[in-house]
Amino acid sequence: MLIETKNLKLISCDPEILKSAIQGNDILAKKLNVAIEDDWTEFGIGALQYSLDRLLENENDKNWWSYFPIHKLDNRLIGSGGYKGKPSADGTVELGYEIAPAYRNRGLATEMTKGLIQNAFNDNRVKTIVAHTLGQENPSTKVLLKCGFEKVQEINDTEDGLIWRWELQKP
Repeated sequence: MLIETKNLKLISCDPEILKSAIQGNDILAKKLNVAIEDDWTEFGIGALQYSLDRLLENENDKNWWSYFPIHKLDNRLIGSGGYKGKPSADGTVELGYEIAPAYRNRGLATEMTKGLIQNAFNDNRVKTIVAHTLGQENPSTKVLLKCGFEKVQEINDTEDGLIWRWELQKP
C-alpha cells in the first residue's frame, strides 16, 4: 500500500522491507531503490523488529504498522512512522512519526501525519486516532496541534516521565 502526499510517498512496510531495514541502510536502499538519509530513524532497530514480529504473527495487519516516507524530489528515505497495530475494538488506532534532522522544519512531519490520519479514517472501523508525546511543548506537539489533535491526558510513565496523550476524533 502507498499513501501519497504532495512531497512524500509513504510506503507500507511488509516483512521483506522491514528485514532489509534491520540489515542496514545499503540493503534497504537497494530494496526500495532510493537514497537513505544517514540518520533517518531515532526509533531504531528495536521498533522495526517489533513491527516485523507483529506482522509475522498476523499478515492481515500489514498496513497497520510501519511506513517509510520517501521524499519525492530527492528520492530519499527521510524518516519513519505509522500505526501501533490495527484498530482496537472501540475503533482506536495510535500513530507515531519521525523525520530526519536535515528534513525537519519544512512541514514534512505534518504532511506525513495528515497522510496517516486520512488513511486511517478511510477505514470505517477507525473512530479515534491517538498519539503520545513527551510532556512539554516540542516539535511533535506542534505537528499534532496543526493536524487537529487535542491534548486529553497527562500520564506519569515510569520510564519516560510525563507523557501527554493526544486524540483526534473522526469528523
